[in-house]
Amino acid sequence: MTNTPQIATPPQVLVFAASDPTSGAGIQADILTLASLGCHPLTALTALTVQDTVGVHSVHPASAELLEQQARAVLEDMPVAAFKIGLLGSVENVLAVAEITADYPEIPLIFDPVLASGRGDEFSDEEVIAAMRELLLPQTTILTPNAPEARRLAESDEDEGEPSIDVCAQRLIEMGAQYVLITGTHENTPQVVNTLYSADGILRRDRWERLPGSYHGSGCTLASAIAGCIAGGADIEDAVRDSQDYTWQTLSNGFRAGMGQFIPDRFFWARGEEEAEGEGKPEEAKSESALDGAAPEAADNKDADVA
Repeated sequence: MTNTPQIATPPQVLVFAASDPTSGAGIQADILTLASLGCHPLTALTALTVQDTVGVHSVHPASAELLEQQARAVLEDMPVAAFKIGLLGSVENVLAVAEITADYPEIPLIFDPVLASGRGDEFSDEEVIAAMRELLLPQTTILTPNAPEARRLAESDEDEGEPSIDVCAQRLIEMGAQYVLITGTHENTPQVVNTLYSADGILRRDRWERLPGSYHGSGCTLASAIAGCIAGGADIEDAVRDSQDYTWQTLSNGFRAGMGQFIPDRFFWARGEEEAEGEGKPEEAKSESALDGAAPEAADNKDADVA
C-alpha cells in the first residue's frame, strides 16, 4: 500500500460578495487576489450584477435564504481562516451574514463596505447602512472604507459640516470595529494616503504614489489581500502594510480590458519580470508607523485610501 504524502491545505477565506462579469471587482476580484496570495477562496454569492468597465447597469440581490445555504454548507465542511465581506445587496442579506458570522466569533472578519461604484452608482441605501452599523461593525476585525464611505457610515445628524476622516474613524471604532483602514484615493492630495486606526489612535499612515487613470476593483483587491494575509497568520499592521504594497503593484501593472476603467493585474508577478514591471515604485511607501499617543481626532485630516 502506497503512502500518499499529506499536502498542507492553504488558508481558506470565505468571501461574501457580488458577481462582477468583468472580473475587475466583486467576488471575481476577491478570488483572483486570494489565489494570487496563496489562499483557497470560498464563496457565498450575495448578488448578480450587470456591469462593464464603464459602470454598473443593475444589481440583483440573491435571496437571504440562498445566501445562508451557500455559506452554511461551506462552513460545515471546510475550516475557514478569515471572512471577507463586500457588497451585500439588501438588508436581508446584511441580517443573514451577521447571523452567520456571529456563530464564528473566533474567525477574523474583514469588511469592505461597498456603498457605491467608482462611477457613483449607489449600492446601499440608508436602511442597509443602518443594518451594517448595528449588526456588522460590532463583529468587524478591520473595516476598509474609502474616505466617502467612511464619512457616510459615520455621519451624524449633529454634524454641521463634513467630518474629518479622523473623526469618522473614531466613530466607526466606537460602533464596534476593532481597526479601521481609511483609504485616500478619493481625496485631493498629491499622494494617496492611507491611515490605519485602532481604539488607541493612529497605528500607521502610508503614502503612495498617485497613479494616473481610474481603476476598477482596487478596494476589493486591498480588502481581500488583507484577509489573505491575516488568514496566513500576519498581524493587523503587517497585513495592512503588505496588502497595500500588493495592491499598489496590481494597480501599477493594471490593464485596460474594455472601454472604461483599468483592471488591476492580481497576477502581475506571474507575467515575467520585464512584463510585470510597473512604471514607478511606491514612494518607499513612506509610512509613519505607530504614531504614539495620537488620537483619531488629532490626526491630519487629509489622509485616506489605496484603492
